[in-house]
Amino acid sequence: MTVREIEARYDRCLKALKPRGQDHVLRWWDELTTHQQEQLLTDIESIPWDVVDPLIRSHVLDKPRRELPTDLTPPEVYSQTPDAGRQALYKDAIELGRELIRAGKVAAFTVAGGQGTRLGFDGPKGQVAVTPVGNRTLFELFADTIKAARRRYTVPVPWYIMTSPANHQQTIEYFTAHGYFALPQDDIVMFEQGMLPMFSFDGAILMAEKHRVALGPDGHGGSLKALVKSGALKDMQARGIEIISYFQIDNPLVKPFDPLFIGLHAKTGAEMSAKVTPKADDLEGVGNVCIHDGKLTVVEYSDFPDELAHARNADGSRKFDAGNLAIHLLNVGFVNRIIAQRFDLPYQRAEKSVTWMDENGFQRTPREPNAIKLETFVFDALHLAKNPLVLEVDRAEEFSPVKNATGVDSLETSKRDQVHRACRWLESAGVAIPRKPGGEPDVTVAICPAFALDAEDVRAQRDRLPALRAGHSLYIE
Repeated sequence: MTVREIEARYDRCLKALKPRGQDHVLRWWDELTTHQQEQLLTDIESIPWDVVDPLIRSHVLDKPRRELPTDLTPPEVYSQTPDAGRQALYKDAIELGRELIRAGKVAAFTVAGGQGTRLGFDGPKGQVAVTPVGNRTLFELFADTIKAARRRYTVPVPWYIMTSPANHQQTIEYFTAHGYFALPQDDIVMFEQGMLPMFSFDGAILMAEKHRVALGPDGHGGSLKALVKSGALKDMQARGIEIISYFQIDNPLVKPFDPLFIGLHAKTGAEMSAKVTPKADDLEGVGNVCIHDGKLTVVEYSDFPDELAHARNADGSRKFDAGNLAIHLLNVGFVNRIIAQRFDLPYQRAEKSVTWMDENGFQRTPREPNAIKLETFVFDALHLAKNPLVLEVDRAEEFSPVKNATGVDSLETSKRDQVHRACRWLESAGVAIPRKPGGEPDVTVAICPAFALDAEDVRAQRDRLPALRAGHSLYIE
């Protein structure tokens, strides 16, 4: 780029920044190399002022009041096992789900913009090894799931992966180094999520470095806009995709190609659907799926009133017991409609501790929150959808996220749950599981998705299953 072109870009950026009182972003301009100047200009040019300007007033300089609706009621939930009145519906739904997958109407969509920092890993979270044996990463597990679905349904299954600017290149390099895990490269579509600047409490854009704006992902709700902006949604339409199977990178137990879920979603005319599970306790840190004013909505656990969290039905069961799992189905037409009509999902304000450059050019790492991050949540699209469906599933079968290094929802608990699920599947096929006196498996075993997507797959391969002995470690693939 020529000096003249850089100067022209600088003038345009200054013209945008100065009236907003944000020209401090350029205070170190004369100290920067040409390459650094170009990086800074690119950061500034990426700022969507039409979105940011009103948010500074409503969400940064002011704390938006969260007025929770007072008329929340539990949603209608389809159980994993049908009651007598729905047996025919479920049977038909399973067959329809299989037909839709087989016809190439379903695509996988993984939100994978996060880093593995909290797990002690320097790189994309998808590259964290999560299996209890076999050392398989999250990306490898999902690649094996895609391969298994391709074999089972004899159809190409495209996989869309939303990265972030922080890990996009690393993710591409990882897939390239592993030969795209023997999947057709053209069937793996990667694109970056949107970013927004982070602000000080007085509304000033923070700088991460002298030549870089402190940018943060715009939340998983931004995935819908990113699908459109990146061209991924057009790619889906060109392939004839009708249903997007959405899941986040951190859940090794997820089942992206669940015929029952897909079939019920289609048969009921849902535009967006959600999987839920009964909460582990009244105050579990998951979103609460509810009905408000006839619309499906999700209320975050931090905002959910204690009296509702502890509320009970007449039989003593928990009244609000539909915990959101961040596993969704969305129709391609629905995403197109809400983005085309500019239905902006509501932005949420989060206070974060962010390393920043002070006015003297020194990098500071605060002990307390110093920044406002703005983000949207994909589940807020549920209230825009026609006929949204909620399916309850067994947590032990489908949900054990890897969010922390230890404790709840950790690498440790997820590995334990993977072993437990593998043992259940093997026992259903007649394999004896060695157990410790307390009942815990005395074996470390995991099942590769390429070998089996569910217990039914395992039972169909009884003749290939090994005998297990106490202390045995085995990855079945």
